[in-house]
Amino acid sequence: MKLSIQILSTDFDGTLHSDFENPPVPSALERRIKDLQSRGVTWVINTGRDLSSLTEALGRARLSIWPDYVVSVEREIYRRTGSHYVGLKDWNERCRIAHDEVFLLLRQDLPQIVDWVQSRFDARVYEDTYSPFCLTAQSNTDADLIHDYLNEYCDQVPNLTVVRNDVYARFSHSSYNKGSALAEIGRLLGISREHIVAAGDHLNDLPMLSIDYARWLIAPSNAVEAVKEAVRRQQGYVSHQPHGHGLADGLERVLGLSLV
Repeated sequence: MKLSIQILSTDFDGTLHSDFENPPVPSALERRIKDLQSRGVTWVINTGRDLSSLTEALGRARLSIWPDYVVSVEREIYRRTGSHYVGLKDWNERCRIAHDEVFLLLRQDLPQIVDWVQSRFDARVYEDTYSPFCLTAQSNTDADLIHDYLNEYCDQVPNLTVVRNDVYARFSHSSYNKGSALAEIGRLLGISREHIVAAGDHLNDLPMLSIDYARWLIAPSNAVEAVKEAVRRQQGYVSHQPHGHGLADGLERVLGLSLV
């Protein structure tokens, strides 16, 4: 029987990979993804990490499989060509220009935002290659309060949003996220959402954990409550198992529903 699945989009940390387990990617999951790739399924790692951090982590995990595409920092797209990943020039350039424009609007208010955060919380605020405002809070409680404040600010600036994962956050352009990047890969390959699986565990995964972008949605048991609620609300599958074990469990369930 033919598989209906044509794209598998997985978050990395906490969904595919766990630093706390040995091996960090379960062997059963590795075998399953390898089998799917051999049957023509395109595997996308859709992550908040940058490309170099991801490839280093994949190397340390000693996997026999490599993704066909990578979405890095929740927005840049790279295609595997041989042993290298090559950026999708048109998408990545549009993405860069859009971010430059929205960050230009933001910069005049940055001192005020940084002062508000640092006067109330013991948090690290810094700028990196991808955003003029990045945050590492001391706890999720602090991060929640800061997140609320940043969201209120974003309501005043067109196209600005907060990307959040655990105690980490940064400003980003609202049109470029894990969901829109996944849709672009589908467009390039001529594959509709009807043939896409998406799996994730944290807030930055929510844009792709949507039936607007994927027919099948999976969350492991370690997913935050907002993710579990979103997946269940859209008739997706929340596993009783954590991390890669939960992803493997979810894939088995999806495969049982995806033969045509």
